[in-house]
Amino acid sequence: MSMGNHILVSEIFHSIQGESSFAGYPCAFIRLAGCGHGCRHCDTGYAEEGGMSMEIEEAVERAMEFGAPCIEVTGGEPLLQPGVYPLLEALCDLNPNVLLETGGFLPVDRVDTRVHLVIDIKPPSSGVSDKNCIENLQLALRSPERFEFKAVLASREDYLWTKAFIGEHGLAGNCAIVFGPVFGQLDPQQLAGWILEDRLTVRMQLQLHKYIWKPDTRGV
Repeated sequence: MSMGNHILVSEIFHSIQGESSFAGYPCAFIRLAGCGHGCRHCDTGYAEEGGMSMEIEEAVERAMEFGAPCIEVTGGEPLLQPGVYPLLEALCDLNPNVLLETGGFLPVDRVDTRVHLVIDIKPPSSGVSDKNCIENLQLALRSPERFEFKAVLASREDYLWTKAFIGEHGLAGNCAIVFGPVFGQLDPQQLAGWILEDRLTVRMQLQLHKYIWKPDTRGV
């Protein structure tokens, strides 16, 4: 999907980081185009295809212009583009806090070790829970400080499945894990109650940007 020093970009923008352990910080975002995995709860379907071809150097310059304390490369699914690797390296040379958010379908072993990885765990309601890349879970246990895993949950079934998943793969208590509700589908208070009842060592989050702006607003 990218050739040479070019990448397909859906949008570059400046916003408040809405998810992950960096939630609340000003952040520059580079959203790459393309995905195709078909997650039911995808809220960036407009990035599934299209995009504009851009030189990596230009994308880096535009992101750096915001002067944000952190920069995130997201999608779509950014790991589908070979150009994401030199893009991340170039960003790491200029900013100490570079994040990659990925759907968790593809291995992250080629990603620059300076990048903080935010990897989705897809529960049953996503329709793609059988596509979680187990290789990433094993890699995380060898260098947990670089990783965090994020599960967006729509139901009690999702919660129980994900609790079992993180236990089965040794993530619980070893890696940073974030649970959040699908906006408008699962009551945050209910999810909080389950986490407290089960004494789970996970961080709960809300999708902050969806409370600051209208939930379907682009570029935030």
